[in-house]
Amino acid sequence: MERSEAPTHTPLSVALTRSLMSGRRVGFCLSAKKRRRVNLDAFADFCAGHGVEVVEIDLAQPLAPQGPFDVIVHKLSDVIVEAEHDSQSQQLLANFQSFMSAHPSTVLLDPLPAMTQLLDRFASYRIMSKLHKSLRDWRVCSPPYLEIHSDLSSVQHAVTTRGLSFPLICKTRVAHGSLSHEMSLIFSAGSLADVHAPCVLQSFVNHGAVLHKVFVVGDRHFCVERPSLKNFPSGPCDRKTIFFNSHQVSKPESSSDLTALDEQMPGLPPPSSEAVAALVRELRVQLGMALFGVDIIINIHTHTLTVIDINIFPGYEGVPQFFPALLSHIESVLDEQATQTTGAAATPGL
Repeated sequence: MERSEAPTHTPLSVALTRSLMSGRRVGFCLSAKKRRRVNLDAFADFCAGHGVEVVEIDLAQPLAPQGPFDVIVHKLSDVIVEAEHDSQSQQLLANFQSFMSAHPSTVLLDPLPAMTQLLDRFASYRIMSKLHKSLRDWRVCSPPYLEIHSDLSSVQHAVTTRGLSFPLICKTRVAHGSLSHEMSLIFSAGSLADVHAPCVLQSFVNHGAVLHKVFVVGDRHFCVERPSLKNFPSGPCDRKTIFFNSHQVSKPESSSDLTALDEQMPGLPPPSSEAVAALVRELRVQLGMALFGVDIIINIHTHTLTVIDINIFPGYEGVPQFFPALLSHIESVLDEQATQTTGAAATPGL
């Protein structure tokens, strides 16, 4: 399944984009892996056809000579996480922040504080847990969860008092890097010894082995269906903990025993497009971001749209409209900036 929630570019809009964006410079600050996943070379060629120059930023070199930049698109997750314990990464991050402070007209997609919060599942799950209130009319929710900081002695008591139910899915606190994809399914209180703090425990919701990944690009979003974990009996049992890599389970081509349904289950309805649109609008406000992903599932019993994770600047695999959507968003933020600048110039003294 793939859905775009906004019209694609018409020839007229493409022509307008070319004229409005001609001469613009967009800097990209990405890891080598991220560069490949978004196919930056192809995007640079696409932008060149619209008069836009794409520049790859080298953080190891002085930034000012590499500019100027109208917009910088980045995923500095590696640098931010490593800066907690690595002096070289601390310096790279400080240099980048100094450059942004010295060039306030350069638009950053997305702001560092906004992006940093999604590196911490404690922070992002707190945001998710409030969605059922703000989106009550759309029957959107997130599963009960528990933050495990370091003390494991009271985990069993906390699980029972916080409304969590077995099986539980365990995820690392840091939502970045290869280890963040290493998860486990815990089936009983006795297996809570397999938990390694800091982490998040989240009630597992049966969802028919279907994951809906929502890719957000500014005011547009796209839904792509992926394989996911199969259904498991609700309640505690003596099954041993299952350790798995979520990236391998939910790739488009994934084939795993963990995704194979044990029973002939009728297909679930797709998520309501109106509910997904409302969810994206709410998260854009809550996060202050334009480039992010949301993982949602449909509860097999209640058909409730259930949010299980939020991702920083995802890979946008399976979204052929990603290039025009990203360029269109860059155009819109620059157009908004120009309007604000013009308005400020027209009202001196304010």
